[in-house]
Amino acid sequence: MTLPALAVGATGVISVASNLIPKRVGDMVRTFLGGRAREAEQMHRKLYPLFRDLFIETNPVPVKTALARQGWMTEEVRLPLVPLQPQNRARLETVLEQFGL
Repeated sequence: MTLPALAVGATGVISVASNLIPKRVGDMVRTFLGGRAREAEQMHRKLYPLFRDLFIETNPVPVKTALARQGWMTEEVRLPLVPLQPQNRARLETVLEQFGL
C-alpha cells in the first residue's frame, strides 16, 4: 500500500497501478510528500478499489489484462502464469469501468 509506506519513511513508491493511472498515482504521492497527508489519504481511499483488484490474481496478470483492454499490449503470459479466471476478469472489468479505464 502506497501511503502506509510513505507514512513510515519511504521516499517513493513502486506502484502497479501507475502503469494504468500514472498521473493520479504521482499526484497522490506528491500530495503526501508536500505535507498534505489527509488529502493524499482521501485520494488513496478513492483509488483503493483499483489497487486491490490489480492483485486479485498473481501480478502481473491483472495489470497486463487491464493494459490489453486499453490496447497497450496483449494479455499473453508465460507459464507458470495463466490468464485471469473468468470471475476475476469480470471483477477487474467492473473496477476498470468505475475508473473510466
